[in-house]
Amino acid sequence: MSPELPPVAPEVTAAAVAGLTSRLRKKLDAAVETFAAVPVVVEGAERRVRCGADADVVLTPGPSGAVTEAEQAVCSCLLAPRCLHRAAVLSACPVADADIASATPAVGSSSDTVTPDVSVAGVPGTDGVGPSSRAELTETQLAAARALWGAAVAALAAGIPAAGAVAQAELLRASHSARLAGLYRAEGAALRVVRGLRGVRSRHDGHRLADLVANLRELLLTTARLASAEPDPAWVGSARRAYRPEGALRVHGVCREPVIAATGYGGVVTHVVSDDGRWFTVADVKPGGAARARGAATATVALGSGSLDHARLSRGGLLVSGATLSSDGRLGAGKGVRATPVPGRSWTSGPLAALFARPLSDSVGGGPGNAPVSDPEQARQQAGELIGCDLVIVGASDDHVLARELLPGGTDREGLLIRLLPAHGHPDLAHTANLRRLASRPGLRLRVVGRPDPDRAATLRPLAVGPLPDDDTATLRLPEEWLGHADLGYDRLEGVHLPPGDALPEPTGLPGVPPDPVAEAPLWRLRRLVEVAVSGGRRAVAQPARDGDRARDAAALRRVGFRTAADLLTELTTEADRRGRDVFGRTEEADPDAYASAWLAAAVYLADTERALVRATWQP
Repeated sequence: MSPELPPVAPEVTAAAVAGLTSRLRKKLDAAVETFAAVPVVVEGAERRVRCGADADVVLTPGPSGAVTEAEQAVCSCLLAPRCLHRAAVLSACPVADADIASATPAVGSSSDTVTPDVSVAGVPGTDGVGPSSRAELTETQLAAARALWGAAVAALAAGIPAAGAVAQAELLRASHSARLAGLYRAEGAALRVVRGLRGVRSRHDGHRLADLVANLRELLLTTARLASAEPDPAWVGSARRAYRPEGALRVHGVCREPVIAATGYGGVVTHVVSDDGRWFTVADVKPGGAARARGAATATVALGSGSLDHARLSRGGLLVSGATLSSDGRLGAGKGVRATPVPGRSWTSGPLAALFARPLSDSVGGGPGNAPVSDPEQARQQAGELIGCDLVIVGASDDHVLARELLPGGTDREGLLIRLLPAHGHPDLAHTANLRRLASRPGLRLRVVGRPDPDRAATLRPLAVGPLPDDDTATLRLPEEWLGHADLGYDRLEGVHLPPGDALPEPTGLPGVPPDPVAEAPLWRLRRLVEVAVSGGRRAVAQPARDGDRARDAAALRRVGFRTAADLLTELTTEADRRGRDVFGRTEEADPDAYASAWLAAAVYLADTERALVRATWQP
């Protein structure tokens, strides 16, 4: 996917694919692959893609930066607009979020009604989901939920190889119908599934099969709950991020986090904390991807006088009057908001020092793994929480850095041995290079702010590091202008920022790496089947069942006590291989809903069990 291609509203792509003949639909996937590799010519606001001798597709994004109307995508060929060129180019573009596509203001404008749906360094997009006052769904909403369930079931049964542009367009069409019916949570989940299918099919960096499995699980779970007789109102979601008055606030900068979203948006989120220890964010996310994320590092903060940029805010503070606040802790930039820059606090005083006053077992105790998969909104909020800790670097092992927790209070008791992984692996960001630099100094003692990884055993993804107080030899030596910490996504650590080797204790070699219960538990048998169902489709699940392989897997799970996992595995393989016969005795596909329900039950059980195992690794 070319970074020059603009995001496109789901309904625009869906309508373009629906307008193709059956013959052209068969050629669509090959055309998408071809045109996605063609250089994009930028001419002012226009984006031009050369699709042939007499075929140029011209995209003209609107004020939001996205193509939101059919008239903004034109082709010069004779078959336009019902042509293969136009449908293929639109299918190669990023999927715009509906809030963005509707041209409502983004963060930094004078409105606080809505902000882009982005993924912050591995955290799923905050899509403005909030509780709804509705207790019952209308017939229109029920029909939209069932249609979206059907599209998701078809994608699951097909598997990644067969879930091409046509199947994706059906998901986009159903997601748009869900939005029109007011089912915003389901719509957001469907868009994430489409992005995941595109990323995995094209082997894009940063797209993992596990992420697609999680998104498809959430989509099926959400639509299934919506289609029930009395769904929890929270499953409906809300169209806009509502901001409530918060009054006066004094906040202190903690760190900056780069944002590179799959929707083609990029920017920065600055994390701040109030005097009473509450976390807030100030975001600047707009179209532009990685380039926008780099430039936003020093962009002006859209609060108050406009004299403060994000780099200074992450190391300074704000006194805000008339503050407005969203449900996910984002500070608004409405017309009534006034903010004055004030000196910030170091990580050793006030509410920032309190971040490092608890052991990791307590800090993470209310975080990853506590929210069940059946409540994705709570899980999403917990996944975004940051924690602080003091660590000593042990060394590098495989793809991660090992570090030992330094317990608060100077106790002699040995702290947890944890893994450190980059918060974002994009090559234009400094996370990976900085972790390598830290790993080169075993014995280095430092202070870290990061986000626990809810899917990996005792793993922290650092966002910022600082020197350990009261340690002049074995800790970081940062420039004065960094004011006590380095933002790992932006600030690049060099040799001069690290203590010399002779100032550190003699390395004693890597200790035994703690076991990873998620990787080592026999649940891998169920996980493999759940992932095979997504990657290969229903037939890939059914074939091994006929050969008896799955019966052996179920028996192995029962032997070690995972009886529920064994039952779910058996049910899934049975439904995958179930066949009916019509009145003429011909074999036909069995009920697709029963197969999808069996897969969903297995996927939800697997995710909840693995999160419980991960949570246990954070305990002494």
